[in-house]
Amino acid sequence: MSTIDPTSQTQLDSILKKLGVNQKADEKAANKDTLGQSDFLKLMTTQLQNQDPFAPMENAEFIAQMAQFSTVTGITEMGSTLSGIAEQLGEFRIATAANLLGSSVMIPGNYARPDESGQIHGMLDLPSASGITNLTFSNSAGDVLHTMELGPQAAGLVGFSWENLPEEIVNSGEAVRIDAFADLGSGMESLTPSIYAEILAASTGDAVTGVMLDVRDYGEMPAADVAKFRR
Repeated sequence: MSTIDPTSQTQLDSILKKLGVNQKADEKAANKDTLGQSDFLKLMTTQLQNQDPFAPMENAEFIAQMAQFSTVTGITEMGSTLSGIAEQLGEFRIATAANLLGSSVMIPGNYARPDESGQIHGMLDLPSASGITNLTFSNSAGDVLHTMELGPQAAGLVGFSWENLPEEIVNSGEAVRIDAFADLGSGMESLTPSIYAEILAASTGDAVTGVMLDVRDYGEMPAADVAKFRR
């Protein structure tokens, strides 16, 4: 059985030190069924000492073995780094979910509720300029509560708000339905407004869905799908 003499061991220790390999730490951390950096270098040194002097290892082959081990080591370290990042992202999702409670989100929808000021705010996204732009607010029975004429509007986002809502509507606890209509050049068309809705709960989700929001009147949806938040 081949052994490494003290002189060779000293040379090996010097090589390990130059390569930044902590032999003692590697020996403590390594499992009995696995090889660490120092084990690999010991085997390679022994291989070099006992090679056929008439057919020595080619430099390219030696470099290839070193490069292969470095690649495996790098992949292992990268895996550990990615695992650490995944854990940090999990903690970040928890903090994000907790911070969103009590906020409102702007989402496409026809149902809105008065905010703390007793007002309803929303937005229309017009694909082209409109000659006429109207809004209708109604209750669950279909009775019209309020109408709003915004007149001609340029293409793009158009904000609207219904202020001074009657007390009975504010105190009813019911959602108000909003229907939007615009003449974009070929008659009146129905559009879906975007309104602010309250976040009732938030969960961390997973690496695919991310933070999930439970939005009043609309159910669960990914936080990534929300265009705007408001406290």
